[in-house]
Amino acid sequence: MTYIDGFLAPILADTTEDAYRDFAAKAAPIFREHGAIRVVEGWEDDVPDGKQTDFRRAVALKQGEKVVFSWIEWPDKATRDAGMKKVMEDPRMGPDTPMPFDGPRMVFGGFRVIVDE
Repeated sequence: MTYIDGFLAPILADTTEDAYRDFAAKAAPIFREHGAIRVVEGWEDDVPDGKQTDFRRAVALKQGEKVVFSWIEWPDKATRDAGMKKVMEDPRMGPDTPMPFDGPRMVFGGFRVIVDE
């Protein structure tokens, strides 16, 4: 059954939408090469402030930053587990690769798909 990795990331204030798109366009094929079937990146557009919580508070967004909502689809959890390990070991995603987001504030998790219509 399809497995999803979901991400909510704070994009650094000096990163433009085009710059983030370029970063994501380079990363997506690496995930696909290692088993992902789809990579989706969404730049904030209609993200209201909530009364108790919201996307911005979830990642402790700072002045000038944007929030990105992303997901990676995998055919199943086993493929995801093996694929993510390979992605993390891939030199193209190494520690010297500049990331346009603040990783410690990123929210992420893996999900079993229960409805897909």
